[in-house]
Amino acid sequence: MSVKGKMMHVMLRNRHLMKGKLKREVIDKNSSIEQLRLETDQAAARIVDMPEGINFVEADYDKCYAEWVIADDADEDKAVLYFHGGGFIMGNARSHRAIVAGFMKRLGAKALVFDYHLAPENPAPAAVNDSAAIYSWMLKQGYKPENIAFSGDSAGAGIAVGTLLKLKDENIPLPAACALFSPCVDMTMSGESHRTRAKADPCTPPGSTETYLAYYVGDGDPEHPYASPLFGDLTGLPPMIIQVGNDEVLRDDSVYLATRAKKAGVEVNIKVWKGMFHCFPLLAPMFPEATLALEEVCQFVREKLKMHTS
Repeated sequence: MSVKGKMMHVMLRNRHLMKGKLKREVIDKNSSIEQLRLETDQAAARIVDMPEGINFVEADYDKCYAEWVIADDADEDKAVLYFHGGGFIMGNARSHRAIVAGFMKRLGAKALVFDYHLAPENPAPAAVNDSAAIYSWMLKQGYKPENIAFSGDSAGAGIAVGTLLKLKDENIPLPAACALFSPCVDMTMSGESHRTRAKADPCTPPGSTETYLAYYVGDGDPEHPYASPLFGDLTGLPPMIIQVGNDEVLRDDSVYLATRAKKAGVEVNIKVWKGMFHCFPLLAPMFPEATLALEEVCQFVREKLKMHTS
């Protein structure tokens, strides 16, 4: 583990001190959702620098806010549909601008990022329905499935896989690839890492996972495939790459998803990074592990979309 990686780990673990709090925050049903959303948006703007050579263009889509994040050398015919994270209750296209811009800058591509409906106001499968709708819109705009890749982080990565299942159920052609950063795909929290990695995880406040997932499920079935794609029929899904840290409670979501997908015949490339934390590749180029992991994802997407390389 690099020195810079260790420093980031320590900073994330102690970020409560920067807020003037002596103890890590505990998240429960009494926590203010509005405050959580505000703090998430503010933190996203601070932690990652905006790269040069990126343009933001509002998409001509009328069902929710969506914007294109376009690298200067992007291929017009190919695109990433990006699903932002935020525990199913936070985040939006604007809050993820710097993160997606850094990804697209390295990939040399463009991404469509959109504001799916958030829980608890809109529990599952609202976000999956929104996602399937905007993907269908992309197809109507002339993008071919073989030229589209899905990608997302955390909750967004889980929504991406749930969307693949819905598209398959509706016989809509699937994209060429799916790139996932620390996907949250199991609303039942069956993975042992929820317990064994809780102390090691520097990013996930105590109680947050239980609270966020309960909001997302609402009165629905926590094992429904659109909410928990881990329990769906993964047969026929496109090739996927999964990057996850060993020091995160969601580690086993990734490991279990990869195992079940492989058993279903899906091409899966998974890497569990020792000492790394939730969605760390999206912090590239802040430390070597992030840069290497993100480049692995970029190489995978370039290969699957048959992108030109300069």
